[in-house]
Amino acid sequence: MHHRILSILHRFKQDPSRLPDRPAILDICRTLGHKWRQRLFDPVATIHVFLVQILHGNTAIRHLPHLTARVFSDAAYCLARSRLPLKVFQALVRSVADSLHTATHDTGRWLGLRVFVVDGSAFSMPDTPELQEHFGQTTVQKPGCGFPIAHFLALFHVGTEMLLEVITGPLYTHDMADVARLHPRLTIGDVLLGDRGFCSFAHLALLVERGVHAVFRIHQRQIVDFTPQRADRRSGGKKAAKGLPSSRWVRSLGVKDQVVAWLKPKSCPEWMTAAQYALLPGEVLLRELRYSIGGSGFRVREVTLVTTLLDAELIPLGELAELYRKRWQVESNLKNLKTTMKMDVLHCETVAGVTKELLMFALTYNLVRLVMLEASRRQGVAVDRISFIDALRWLAEARPGATLAKLVVNRERAGRWEPRVIKRRPKSYPLMTKPRAKLREEFLEGKKVA
Repeated sequence: MHHRILSILHRFKQDPSRLPDRPAILDICRTLGHKWRQRLFDPVATIHVFLVQILHGNTAIRHLPHLTARVFSDAAYCLARSRLPLKVFQALVRSVADSLHTATHDTGRWLGLRVFVVDGSAFSMPDTPELQEHFGQTTVQKPGCGFPIAHFLALFHVGTEMLLEVITGPLYTHDMADVARLHPRLTIGDVLLGDRGFCSFAHLALLVERGVHAVFRIHQRQIVDFTPQRADRRSGGKKAAKGLPSSRWVRSLGVKDQVVAWLKPKSCPEWMTAAQYALLPGEVLLRELRYSIGGSGFRVREVTLVTTLLDAELIPLGELAELYRKRWQVESNLKNLKTTMKMDVLHCETVAGVTKELLMFALTYNLVRLVMLEASRRQGVAVDRISFIDALRWLAEARPGATLAKLVVNRERAGRWEPRVIKRRPKSYPLMTKPRAKLREEFLEGKKVA
């Protein structure tokens, strides 16, 4: 089974060396100084069986011998994954993401520019002391009554929806704490989309310094006033300062479209050092714009954006509004990872194991995306209409040398909306309010357990 994944993917690329074949995996191990003995689970076998596990919904280890035609114990496989250093997984995922992205980076450009989207999410894991200490759990749950939850930040390429980078950390990690670590993945002229959680002076200033464009929804605390020649907080006097914008008006580009100068706040954000903050410029020229959303199914009627793209003639307001709509595809990408591929709850019981598991999900997700891109080309439809779950199922079950089957094409669903409700009721068991050991003790003592 593990060999067929690679043989299938070789048919899609003219350069098979960029895929995770045996020589590529071993070369990464040697480059990083990892040494191993010849045994059932060498680095190649470990990676391949791990891929099979993720492709089948992160199935149980005892299912893997049936899928791979290998005979091994749970302990042997777990030891093999623990022996393989985390840096090998990181290098492999980045190598595959880079090679696939390099071959498809011209796909889906917007006005000639590459577009990326960043967003954060979370996943759960087993309740072990090590994971609880590192990741933590929600503060509304008592100790022993919940599961550790990790926060992760993901960077996707909008044109191909490839996952280029994923960073994980404790639950209560703000998106801004790690976003600067994603900046090296961007080059001059790229465009980064994000929600209001990424909208701050410091973040925008860092992107401007790198020559990267930004399109963010404006933070709810930022006051925006489109009145021409309006006053600002630093020029309106103490009494008027409270209700005035903190930005300085520069020029008007339309009724609800203007260029302003965001002034550097006095306080340094928590995610930067004072020395880093001191190097930022005193102000940054930005463009603020607002547009209305028509039709049913939207919780907001107006959206206010801030961007570094200042030329209204080259990039009118309507183009930016349409571009920001593409930010919502990241929600589908995260749903495919967490729900379709079952990444919402991981199985490993150590920090290193959870991180490796997350990286293997990222690798598998990109291989599925590659299948979708090839199916899109062969079937002559947009890649976002190819069914993700059908591509995943085909990749998991295809045989060596199999020709890519005709995948399911979803109907056009522009403007589709659904209420945020669920129809199937969960089981009506009471929630755990005490650790299981305490509840078991009370039950044996004959006390009523709530």
